Amino acid sequence: MSEACILTVAITGSLPRKRDNPAVPITVAEQIESTQAAVEAGASLVHVHVRNPQDESPSSDPEIFARVLEGLRAHCPGVIVQFSTGGRGRDPAERGAMLSLRPDMASLATGSVNFPTSVYANPPDFIEQLAATMRAEGIKPEIEVFDLAMLYTAVTLAERGLIAAPLHVQFVLGLKNALPARRETLLFLIEELRMLAPDATWTAAGVGRHQLAVNHLALELGGHCRTGLEDNIRFDASRLARSNAELTARVADLCGRYGRRPATPAEARDLLGLAPCG
Repeated sequence: MSEACILTVAITGSLPRKRDNPAVPITVAEQIESTQAAVEAGASLVHVHVRNPQDESPSSDPEIFARVLEGLRAHCPGVIVQFSTGGRGRDPAERGAMLSLRPDMASLATGSVNFPTSVYANPPDFIEQLAATMRAEGIKPEIEVFDLAMLYTAVTLAERGLIAAPLHVQFVLGLKNALPARRETLLFLIEELRMLAPDATWTAAGVGRHQLAVNHLALELGGHCRTGLEDNIRFDASRLARSNAELTARVADLCGRYGRRPATPAEARDLLGLAPCG
């Protein structure tokens, strides 16, 4: 079990919007400020989507990603920056357009899955294209596992040389129509990962009301944690989360119960096999 726990903060995503929670950072300045506060609370990795400031819709504009990346590197030294290549609201041809900016990491869903009201489509040729681009740009993928087959696909891609080892996998739990947020499910996923890629690292993300329960499971079972307003606009059933920093601090406080502590950005880079900052 790793004592240090990498805390990922997913600051905005595609939803929610300001009308759902005023704490959601939309503009570049808001995203930088929100990330800085979350890093001070214990986060060492930030998962980045960007929005069109006019209507808050998801954007693939490399210029906006570049401004966020520049600001994060200036105001959050050492933090691991991970760009999302997720598909909600974005044309498939544009989803990897910002990878030329060479963030530290980028998300890579290795299969398609039913979302609650739509299909998150990731055809095999598209997955291979994104993986090859990340490999060429020196970007470490975070393998997004929404369903079991995605884990096996990722291992196959690594065997073919499209993804560099060691793998880093994020298990996404609690999304309707996909993997349930059950302890038994996560235990099985971890067992399979250890058998297929014993040197891999893993994070668990709980969606919506499952976020806190999955944080507990990840800490107990030796993994890393994801939190943030992207996954859960509510802190609990009765009130809205006030900030990404509040959600991050909640997980940081939990670490001690399991003999863990939040990893520093430098420790997180070492755990993930990333180059030191600077």
